[in-house]
Amino acid sequence: MSGEMLSDETPDREKQIGEKQTKVDDLIERRRLRRSLTVWRAVGAVLVSAILVIFLARSDDGAGSSIISPDHVARVYVGGIIISDRWRADLLDELKNDDGVKAVMVMIDSPGGTVVGGEELFLGLKELAETKPVVAVMGSTATSAAYMTALGTDYLIAREGSVTGSIGVLMETADFTAMLEKLGIKPEIIKSSPLKAQPNPLETITPEARMAMKDVILDMFSMFTDMVASRRHMTPEQVSQIADGRIFTGRQALKNGLIDAIGGEKEARAWLAENREIPLEIPAKDAKPDYPKEQWYQKIMGLAGKTLFSERLKLDGLLSVWHPNM
Repeated sequence: MSGEMLSDETPDREKQIGEKQTKVDDLIERRRLRRSLTVWRAVGAVLVSAILVIFLARSDDGAGSSIISPDHVARVYVGGIIISDRWRADLLDELKNDDGVKAVMVMIDSPGGTVVGGEELFLGLKELAETKPVVAVMGSTATSAAYMTALGTDYLIAREGSVTGSIGVLMETADFTAMLEKLGIKPEIIKSSPLKAQPNPLETITPEARMAMKDVILDMFSMFTDMVASRRHMTPEQVSQIADGRIFTGRQALKNGLIDAIGGEKEARAWLAENREIPLEIPAKDAKPDYPKEQWYQKIMGLAGKTLFSERLKLDGLLSVWHPNM
């Protein structure tokens, strides 16, 4: 009797086990599908976001950009330490020859740099200004070679709190001879004439070398002040009163004739509209130099260089830079 009952219960139990297994399998499959669907939703969201970012980056060239008209006001940025830059010089040539560029705004935020870097930008902007209106808009700082750069434009605008001016040139060196003497090191230098390789941290500067260096600095300073006198319509006497290396706020610069107005990009566009007939409706678009892409090892070396040395210590030649904390 018991054997018969056992045989009757066995199929039912196996059926129940099979049904439970099926339910478990279905549950596992649903969870797997749910996880897969979640992953693909995340991937889809990332792809859509990436497409939107690329689209916006390409389409948002400036405030109020227009697809209908190619005409625009180019916005050029000059920041950091100013050095000679052939890619930036090429950009200014491109803007000069681009009929779609109706005017240029130069956004400056720099403490200056090398005299050659400032001179290069000054001449490039001055030449550009001969073909289309160019306005300088100063940010937090536009001193020394950065102010020299601004002089190449038609109209100079700064904020009341902008720092500008610092009209001057310097050459820096160091004298390590006393330290080397304490270390028992005596440099041996063989050269063709006493003024060769001066200044030199391994030699004490002689009066003759100091005078020769001063002559070079004063010559470049004269070039700078001539730029100020010519572009700001000042007499040499007026320039000499403000070209003693001091800095000015935007308010002081306006009072002393170093800039034309207080404001920012909005005021620059208003001036272009009122004085150069450049409609406010024309969009402004960023214009950037076409720099070559850095290789991975160049990025590593550049990062190491910035970590070990300040940008100013790597500058060569005569400097026109304001650095209050160095």
